[in-house]
Amino acid sequence: MTAQVQDVLTFVQQQAPFDQLTHSATDYFVEHLEIIYVSGQNQAQWFRSEQPQLYLVRSGHFDLRSERGELVARLAESDYFGYPSLLTGEPISNQLEVVQAGLVYVLPQDAFDYLRREYKPFEQYFVRAHAKRLLSSHYKESASGWSERPVSELMNRAAVTLQPQASIQEAAKVMKKHRVSSIMVIENDQLTGVVTDRDLRNRVLAEGLDPARAIREIMTVRPKYIFENNRIFSALHLMLKHNIHHLPVLNEDRTPMGMITSTDLLRQQKSDPVQLIGRIYKARSYGEVQQLAKEIPDLLSDFANKIEDISLIGQLLSGLSDALTGRLIDLYQQQHGTAPTPFAWICFGSQAREEQTLHSDQDNGLLLPEGVTDEQRDYFAQLGAFVCQQLDECGIRTCPGNIMASNPACRGTLSEWCDRFTTWIHAPTPHAMLNCKIYFDLRFITGSDVLFGQFLHHLNEIPKNELFYAAMAADINVNTVPIGLFQQFKLQQDKHKHKYLDLKKRGVVIINDVVRLYALQAGISKANTLQRLRALKSHQVLSGEDIANLQDCWRFLTQLRLRTQIDREGLPENCINPEHLSSLERHQLKEAFQLVKQAQQACAFKFARGSL
Repeated sequence: MTAQVQDVLTFVQQQAPFDQLTHSATDYFVEHLEIIYVSGQNQAQWFRSEQPQLYLVRSGHFDLRSERGELVARLAESDYFGYPSLLTGEPISNQLEVVQAGLVYVLPQDAFDYLRREYKPFEQYFVRAHAKRLLSSHYKESASGWSERPVSELMNRAAVTLQPQASIQEAAKVMKKHRVSSIMVIENDQLTGVVTDRDLRNRVLAEGLDPARAIREIMTVRPKYIFENNRIFSALHLMLKHNIHHLPVLNEDRTPMGMITSTDLLRQQKSDPVQLIGRIYKARSYGEVQQLAKEIPDLLSDFANKIEDISLIGQLLSGLSDALTGRLIDLYQQQHGTAPTPFAWICFGSQAREEQTLHSDQDNGLLLPEGVTDEQRDYFAQLGAFVCQQLDECGIRTCPGNIMASNPACRGTLSEWCDRFTTWIHAPTPHAMLNCKIYFDLRFITGSDVLFGQFLHHLNEIPKNELFYAAMAADINVNTVPIGLFQQFKLQQDKHKHKYLDLKKRGVVIINDVVRLYALQAGISKANTLQRLRALKSHQVLSGEDIANLQDCWRFLTQLRLRTQIDREGLPENCINPEHLSSLERHQLKEAFQLVKQAQQACAFKFARGSL
């Protein structure tokens, strides 16, 4: 054996998966590979779309880019590429860009196929690597869609601001100078109001107001706003809901960054479901709301065929449910009189997490102020019963557990709600844990956001001890993933002999429960699972790899779950027959379930042992 061959053999033996395989596998790999030197001048001759091969980088640096030029991966020593086409048979679409020339080991397809057949761990390694690459690149692409991009990308100028004592005439001059239709009014670098060109027409010119007066007299105080890292979809939803055309954008310190307008958003808007949200908010009768709701299933089915990431359907469905709820409450007050006290309509469960599916039911409640009278309670009882019934007629089923504002137990004052949560936390029985899993995913829909903010503050003040966290962890581990011995699926069977896996109960729910527990311990008030995971990155409770694995598993399982609902396979809700999946998808599904199981076990070890 020459020194060069020994050097190659030593290097390959140190790389996964060969560090876990027999020497015969490594020997076969080395005997069949070709060593090439890749530079910017000769790269085209080695990477041809009609000839898939496995590449292992020995030296140098390379960028793997998509057809659109987007960075897929940065490659250096010990990195593989080329295996997706070898696994799937699909043509090579990515391109290699040489950053620093170097040596690459090349294995032809027939040798790769031989190693797959003869060495199962070899195949599993590259299937898992492809699953992670597929998820990572897929969600990177989907995030570039208009609705998932951050609001900050829409801003093309810095904030145009004035102090509240500035004159109306000065505001008009500044707006003309900067060619904008609105100005943010600030004090001590904090937003206090907004003045728009409509204010100048309606509150100044139409009223004959002296332009020397201060803009504080005509500004909209406490305007709605959005943070720069929020999604464009959230901004559009907020503007449609409140019928506003200018939305200030703030950074995390609440310092004004800029303004986005309805025109900015309409340039981005490409989805009929979002247009439907706007039509719902403008509906003039209960009948019109119901007619619009009938468009949702077909509209979402069509929408799913136009987007990369169909897990966005959960966000759109929740947005549509929010719109239906808010409009029904508005119409009720138009007919029966304005609510006698401030209130907050809140939602729980999947709607709160913005993860609804076509089969989600209602989970909602009413938060009332202290001192509410019996007569006022009667008003809200009728409001709750009406809205829940109307939502049912719109296709959002009533909750089997009666977690709805039509139930007196789900209408209460701030102290009544807090007492319930305190009881569940301090006496963590199995029934209490079930309630916590539902009610700790909560979100404001409409009404008094001040009252809801007070509620969140009080909830965060309720002490949570080790016994509570241990009980939640134990409850999470009652459920199991459907994987048995030898990595085989454990299938269920219905009365029609149909075999299936429950993707919701045995996968998505477990991830939601695990993430909720870590978020509660970290004091994170967000309800959405992916937002909770992003927020957990700044806490020391989960590693970056664990967070990435949970994100990818949640997305993958949610994709499959929604796809089966849209395709209507005739199985129970949220279920899938793995035989209908491709071989690669079955491998990905097994890998996802294994990662979910590991997260479960880690959660039980951390919390059930009291190591907080």
